[in-house]
Amino acid sequence: MAAPDKLMTADELLRLPCDGLRHELVEGELRTMAPSGGQHGWIVIRVTTPLAQHVDANKLGLVLGAETGFKLAENPDTVRAADVAFVRRDRALAVVDDPRYWTVAPDLVVEVISPSDLYTEVEDKVADWLDFGVQMVVVVNPRRRTVAVHRPDRAVRILTENDVLDGETVVPGWKLRIRDIFMHGLAD
Repeated sequence: MAAPDKLMTADELLRLPCDGLRHELVEGELRTMAPSGGQHGWIVIRVTTPLAQHVDANKLGLVLGAETGFKLAENPDTVRAADVAFVRRDRALAVVDDPRYWTVAPDLVVEVISPSDLYTEVEDKVADWLDFGVQMVVVVNPRRRTVAVHRPDRAVRILTENDVLDGETVVPGWKLRIRDIFMHGLAD
């Protein structure tokens, strides 16, 4: 009988050598993702910039980038990273100086679907975020030019380029036109 594979801990994940890839830990199992393509990168910025400006101007909390891991569970450990995350001020103050993975779930998560992502993997990640207490998960789909808004105990809302994303009670006052997410700024 083969010995079972050893599960990885969040501390071991934190000490992994930098290899140019993104890693997450799901119930102790290492998940590796290839770097994203250019379209993914500029779409992330199109969401991050107005979100961070609004959050900073209103002192609502912190907006964090894609390399930020959140330890959502332990024994076995789960560490997830969003393309964009927002943590409310009162909750961020409790962990802001911790150099390890934060042990609070974000209040808002934005995931941008990459060409290498399978929809089932994205759905699993959304379910994890919601299960661990995230109040709003926004999934940007560049192929369909849509945005899906997931909230606990609510039906998923699909927004098109004619709609506006609203931060609701999660990021009060923040609004972003969906068409602005998909504008790359290179047009005449």
